[in-house]
Amino acid sequence: MNNIIKKFYIGKPNELQILNGISLDVSKGEFVSIVGQSGSGKSTLMNIIGALDRPTEGEYIFDGADISKFSDVELSHVRNKKIGFVFQNFHLISRVNAFKNVEMPMMYAHLKPKERQNRVNELLDLVEMSERKNHKPNELSGGQKQRVAIARALANDPEIILADEPTGALDTKTGRLVMDLFHKLHKEQGKTIVLITHSPELAYETDRIITISDGNIVNEEVKNGNI
Repeated sequence: MNNIIKKFYIGKPNELQILNGISLDVSKGEFVSIVGQSGSGKSTLMNIIGALDRPTEGEYIFDGADISKFSDVELSHVRNKKIGFVFQNFHLISRVNAFKNVEMPMMYAHLKPKERQNRVNELLDLVEMSERKNHKPNELSGGQKQRVAIARALANDPEIILADEPTGALDTKTGRLVMDLFHKLHKEQGKTIVLITHSPELAYETDRIITISDGNIVNEEVKNGNI
């Protein structure tokens, strides 16, 4: 993305600019963290990265296309097929079981029933939730819900996984298991992962740390020093 500006209440006396010309590249196969305190602009940036919102100005090249100019229908397709979301509060559908939660994105992508079934079983096995596939979210622990959410994020083999405070609602031990799963996906499947967090400790586990403050990138750091 290049020179991304995001404003709210445009043209009104209370116009608010949240992002002040953010330029950011994420390479295929990278594990990147975006760190910032509340009000830093990281949630707004996450929404633009995830095609949940549009920038006011600037371009966002995703998989070779400037999706900042896409229609709502085209953006919906990008979200369904190319981006896997993992949220702090899981966002599972309470009325259906773990199997159906993971299957849902594939239904929207029009995969055939047999393909869906095989893929769901494969993903639940990957996150070690096969034995709980018939359980509804209210019958699962926080860590189990997040593992189901990660399986759902992988449903359509996305280009990128966007994880927004994925351990925020979990205890330390369970959060560790979830982060280990992200490392496994990164190392064994080469998944591109963008982690949004306020935790420097979690951010330090990633390849590159991008710090955002007051709508600006104020620092970029890799494991072996600043860049």
